[in-house]
Order: sequence, then C-alpha cells, then structure tokens
Amino acid sequence: METARPASLASPEAVRVSNPSGSSPFVLTCDHASNFLPPEFGTLGLAAEELSRHIAWDPGALPVASRMAAALDATLVETRISRLVIDCNRPLDAPDLVPPVSETTAIPGNAGLSEKQRAARIALSWQPFHHAVASIIDTRLARGLETRLVSIHSFTPVYKRMSRPWDIGVIHDEDRRLAAPLVAALQRLAGVNVGINQPYSPADRVYFTLERHARPRGLPCAMIEIRNDEISDEAGQRKWADLLTGIFLGLEPEEAKSSRQSAVGKSVQSAS
Repeated sequence: METARPASLASPEAVRVSNPSGSSPFVLTCDHASNFLPPEFGTLGLAAEELSRHIAWDPGALPVASRMAAALDATLVETRISRLVIDCNRPLDAPDLVPPVSETTAIPGNAGLSEKQRAARIALSWQPFHHAVASIIDTRLARGLETRLVSIHSFTPVYKRMSRPWDIGVIHDEDRRLAAPLVAALQRLAGVNVGINQPYSPADRVYFTLERHARPRGLPCAMIEIRNDEISDEAGQRKWADLLTGIFLGLEPEEAKSSRQSAVGKSVQSAS
C-alpha cells in the first residue's frame, strides 16, 4: 500500500499536477492513481490487504501515465487519495461516488454517511482534482494551444468471475477523432487484443472526467484501459508506456510537432 501521500483532510496535496506547462497537445489524467487513505478514514473497515486490490485504485496506471507524460512533455493530473474515499471519475449524483460496495466487496466505512461527511469528501479530493484539470485546460486554450484530453486507467483480468481477454481498451463516445486513429494504431501491433469500448463504455458511467472537461470545450478525448496484469511490474509499465508514447507522437497535429521542435531548439540554444 502506498504511504507517501496526504497526511490529513487538511492537506493541500489531494491532487498532483506534473509538468503544467508541457508542450505536448496531450493532457493526461490518472483518476484512480492512488490507494492512499488519510488516517482519518482508518481502513474504512476493510482488511489491509483489500487496499492493494483494484477496488482501491488502478494498479500500474500511474507509472504508465508518468512515463508517458515525461516522454511526451505532457501535463499529468493525478488523484492522490483512494477512490474508496470518493471516486473522482463519477458525477456528484452517482450512487457510487462514495461506493458502499466496490465490485462485490462491501465498504463498511462508506455506509450511512451524513450529508456533511459526503460534502467533506467532495471538498477533499473531487473538487481539487476537477479544478486542477479545468485550470490546466483553460490556461492552455487561452494561450491558443492545441489540447487533447486522455485518461489512463487499468482493469482487472477477471471481473465478477468473467474473464476479460483484452490487453488494452479504448473507451470513447460518438466523438472518434482521437479514438479512431488510436485504435487503428493499436490494432497494428502484433499479438495485442484491443477492446473498443471494452471492458467498459460511456454507458457504464466511467467517462465522467472526459464528459466534464473535454466535451463541453470541443476537445478530442479518449480513455485508455490497460489490463493490470500487463502492467504489474516495471517491465510491463515501461513496455506499455513506450508503446503508447510512440503512438501518441504519431497522432500529434503537425503544428504541435513544429511547436515542440521549436521549444526543444530554444532549450538547446539556451543550454549551449
């Protein structure tokens, strides 16, 4: 279980933004990056080993997203508190915003919350995360920068006794500007089983961050789900991050590539 995370409800570190001035057109989010529970919540009534499971976070997603962000010079916005406390990828009226049950596991510490307790959790994690995403995007758009929003997740190989054969899934709605070329590039990789709106689709209410921030602004967007046994160690995380980075570089608009090359050139001149 992770430990280097916010120490209390008063902590300002419920969300972390890396490389806010990144030159890449891609802005990455990792909505379920951490399984950290602030001490105020104890273990939410769960055995400690339960907190390493997918019910608490998306294992492997953050290392992949971090490596991609570094390689692309992209901005990354990550949550730093477990989705068991509050799920930042859900609307405020979702029944599983503060999940009483995750998959088939009851969460005792989430039962019978008062409106005040629920509001405190929203203020703790949900609001800072969405404020950070909105602020990054709006700053970029005000500067006239091409912006595309991508959320990075992982999924379990088996869910409620059903096997999931896909290595990676691309989730999208009717806007396929980013998803279609991404799927096509992934399908060209030998031996990779690509899920299209698998293992989830927007109908499963898992598309909220993109619906909230990309769609109202007319931004291309997509959600990536990687099967978590593929990224359970550093080698797998590196493999998928590097594969996706190569694909994303190929999907950058020409003007974004020119801007990046110009920025790199100026950096080299400054260093010399």
